[in-house]
Amino acid sequence: MSDSYIETVTTGWFSRIGNSIKGILIGLIMVILAFPVLFWNEGRAVKTRKDLDQGAKECVSANAATLNSNNEGKLVHITGKATSKGTLRDEKFQVSAEALKLKRVVKMYQWKENTKTSTKKEIGGKEKKTTTYTYKKVWASGRIDSGKFKKTKGHENPAVAIGSLSWAASPITVGEYTLSTHLISQIDNYTSLHVSKPENEIEPIAGREVKYTDGQFYLGEDEASPAIGDLKITFMSAMPTDVSILAQQNGNSFSPFTGDSGTTINTLTVGTHTAQSMFNSAQNNNKLLTWGIRILGFFLMFCGFKLISAPLAVVADVLPIAGSIVGIGTGIVSFLLSAPLSLITIAVAWVFYRPLIGIPLLILAGLGITFLIMKIMGLKKAHS
Repeated sequence: MSDSYIETVTTGWFSRIGNSIKGILIGLIMVILAFPVLFWNEGRAVKTRKDLDQGAKECVSANAATLNSNNEGKLVHITGKATSKGTLRDEKFQVSAEALKLKRVVKMYQWKENTKTSTKKEIGGKEKKTTTYTYKKVWASGRIDSGKFKKTKGHENPAVAIGSLSWAASPITVGEYTLSTHLISQIDNYTSLHVSKPENEIEPIAGREVKYTDGQFYLGEDEASPAIGDLKITFMSAMPTDVSILAQQNGNSFSPFTGDSGTTINTLTVGTHTAQSMFNSAQNNNKLLTWGIRILGFFLMFCGFKLISAPLAVVADVLPIAGSIVGIGTGIVSFLLSAPLSLITIAVAWVFYRPLIGIPLLILAGLGITFLIMKIMGLKKAHS
């Protein structure tokens, strides 16, 4: 039998109108906020692109095996094998590895809540919202806050008896250079580490026995039939590997290189990569981020206009089919307003940052607004 809880809430027409009117203020804030977000994003994109172009021109290729003082303060590109001396060790579980990084991964068997909501409109403007809450037992990192569940009784998640943890070797070197903490944080070539059975018995955790099974540890009575609160403890390691670095040489280490527009370059990538390929990758990431924020800004504006126009659809919901038609109409209008306004904002930003591209784009947006106005006027004449 499914472990679920169903909640049905019916909201009256007048309450819905009141709520939609309150939403107008939120909608206005969202629309207003979208403009600076879109404008700022274009400036950020242009500055990042310029600084990456600057970095590509000024970057010096350096030999990791030789420390060249002539490159002091310059943006350098270095490739080589990242290595370290010594052994990383988790004393609690008697696990050790001659690695760049060691990570303890703890997962707890616990409750997870999933929700599914359906809405049905009724004649008279009422709205019936049915939400189904289902509860499943899953293995998950950290603790899912069961206090926020709709039905907490019988679904309580205990505190995690022991947490995940990671270690990094110090120093980690590439030839004659020592990696900075920031560059070390970008080493991500983790693979599973099959650990041997501890020589000594592991001390109980929270009064519970720790069991070793096939390269991992288990905290609980029966791994084949886990109980809420049981833990699985596994390990991962990042072994010595080839890396490629773009950063400013600072003595025998590295620091961020700052372009004229304020963008910093301080990057490590696992593997052997040319400076050009690393800059190309950074430019592509900048483009993806730019488009992501553009979509976010448009969506913010669109949702804002939808909230502002929501009372019209609610009023029409006295007859559900009428409300649906009006809702579709307000959605179309919200889109037709958001698209050109977003385009105009981007164009204005480009006029400020890239005038040769921004001015034609601004003209295109103006034509879109003109088309929308003419369409609205044509509809008015058709109905008069």
